Amino acid sequence: MDLSYSDEERAFREEVRAFLDEKLPEALADKMRRGEELTKDDHEQWHAILNEQGWLAPNWPREYGGAEWDAVQRHIFEEEMAAYNAPRIVPFGLSMLGPVLQKFGSKEQKDYWLPRILSGEDWWCQGYSEPGAGSDLASLKTEAVRDGDHYIVNGQKTWTTLGQHANMIFCLVRTDKKAKQQEGISFLLIDMDTPGIEVRPIVLLDGGVEVNEVWFSDVKVPVENLVGEENKGWTYAKYLLTHERTNIAGVGFSQAGLAAVKRIAKAEMAGGKPLIENPHFAARVAQVEIDLMAMSTTNLRIVSKAASGQAPGVESSMLKVKGTIIRQEINDLARRAAGVYAMPFASEAVEGANVALPDPHAAGPVAAQYFNNRKLSIFGGSNEIQRQIIAKTMLGGAQ
Repeated sequence: MDLSYSDEERAFREEVRAFLDEKLPEALADKMRRGEELTKDDHEQWHAILNEQGWLAPNWPREYGGAEWDAVQRHIFEEEMAAYNAPRIVPFGLSMLGPVLQKFGSKEQKDYWLPRILSGEDWWCQGYSEPGAGSDLASLKTEAVRDGDHYIVNGQKTWTTLGQHANMIFCLVRTDKKAKQQEGISFLLIDMDTPGIEVRPIVLLDGGVEVNEVWFSDVKVPVENLVGEENKGWTYAKYLLTHERTNIAGVGFSQAGLAAVKRIAKAEMAGGKPLIENPHFAARVAQVEIDLMAMSTTNLRIVSKAASGQAPGVESSMLKVKGTIIRQEINDLARRAAGVYAMPFASEAVEGANVALPDPHAAGPVAAQYFNNRKLSIFGGSNEIQRQIIAKTMLGGAQ
C-alpha cells in the first residue's frame, strides 16, 4: 500500500482547506474548540452547508446524491475537519441507515428516505440497545406484532444518542419469538411522532443530555417501513455495525487531540519546565503517537475495503478497539496536561498555577470530555465483545 499522497490528493486537501476557511462558521468552530455542547440548530446549520457543497455524504454513490469519494479522500476530509474544529457529521442517517437502505432497501424506500436524509427533513436516531441487550444485542426484547398492514411495537430502547432531536428512529425489533435469537429480528423505520412513543433523557456524568430512553407502547408502524425481509434484520444490523465501528475510531479527531496535547505540554509551566520534558509524560505521548500512526494506516485499509463494495469484517472490530483506546488515552493526557484547569470550576486560588493554556478558562471541558469518552469502549459493541469476535475469527472456534 502506497502511503504517499499523489498530486491529485494533495490538491484535494487544499480544496478541503479552502472550503473550511470560507464556509465553516467561526461560532461553530469556537464551540467545538471549547468543548461546548452543540444545539440542534448548530448541527442543522453545518448539515445544510455541507449538503449545499455536495460533501454531506462522502461515502454515498453519486446516484443517491453522495460525493462518492475514495478511501483516501474521505481520510483527508476527516483529518481536515478535525484540524479545523468542524462539527462532526451526525452519523445515524448518513453513515448508518443510508448504506443499509442502499444495499437492502426497496426502490421506494431509497427514493423516499435518502433525499430526506440529505435535505435534513429527517433527523434519524438509532434504536438498537436495550436494558439487558447492549453488546448482546441478539437478546433484545422490543416486540413488533403484525396486525394487518401495520406492526404493533412495544418495548424500550436505551442510550439513544440525540434522540431528543430526532423525528425518525431505525429499530431492531423481535418479530418471531419462537425462532433463534438472531433469526427472529426485523429492521423497522419508525416515525417518532407516532402516538405511544415517549423519550426520556439520561443525564450523564458531565451534566449533559446526549442520550435517552425511548419507550414504545402499542406503536403502529406501517408494514412498508420494514427494511428488507421480515426476520432478516440481524443481517442488516451487522452490516450497519461495521460502518458504525469504523466511524467510532475517529482517526481525525485523535490526530487533532494529540496535536492539542503536544501544544499544551510544550508550553512553559509556572515555576517549572514544560510538561513534555517529563520523561514519563513524553513516553506516553510518543507511544500514543506511534499507535495512532499505525491505526491511521489500518483505517485506510478498512475504508478501502468498504469502498470496493465489501462490508468490513473483523477489521472493523480491530479498529474500534484500538481507536477507542487511543482516544481515551489522549483524553487522559489532555486532562493531565491542563492540570488544575481541567476542573469544571477553577477557583481564584489556583489562578496562575498553570500557564500552559492560552486561555485557561476554556479548559473546563477537558475533564467532561475525559468522562464522556469513557463510553467509547462500550457503545458500538463493547471492546470485550469485539476482542471475542477477533479471537473467534482469527484463531478459529465456534461462530
